Amino acid sequence: MPREEMPPVLLEQVAERFRALGEPVRLALLDALRKGEQTVGELVEATGHGQANVSRHLGVLHAAGLVSRRREGTFVHYAVADPGVYDLCDLVCGRLQRDAEAIVRAVR
Repeated sequence: MPREEMPPVLLEQVAERFRALGEPVRLALLDALRKGEQTVGELVEATGHGQANVSRHLGVLHAAGLVSRRREGTFVHYAVADPGVYDLCDLVCGRLQRDAEAIVRAVR
C-alpha cells in the first residue's frame, strides 16, 4: 500500500528536527544525555564545551522538542524528550561504520 504524502506542515516539523540534529555540539549533548538527566554544568563537564555554548545548543534542542527541561532551585535539568532520537543516531552511525569498513576492504 503506497504511503500518503506528508502535509507541508509535517515536513517542516521533520526538517526542524533534522536541523537541530545537524550540529556536532548538539549530537554530543544528546550523547551525554544517554546517561540520563543532567544539569547544564554536568553537560559542560561531559562535553568540554563552554557553558554559554551548551546553553544555546540546549535551547535549540528544546525548541525542536528533542530535550525536556525542569527547574530545581537554581539548576535546570535536561533530559531526552524522545529516546527514539537515539534509534535515528544509531542508524546513521551504523551506516557510516559499514561504509568505512567497505572502504577499508576495498583498499586492501
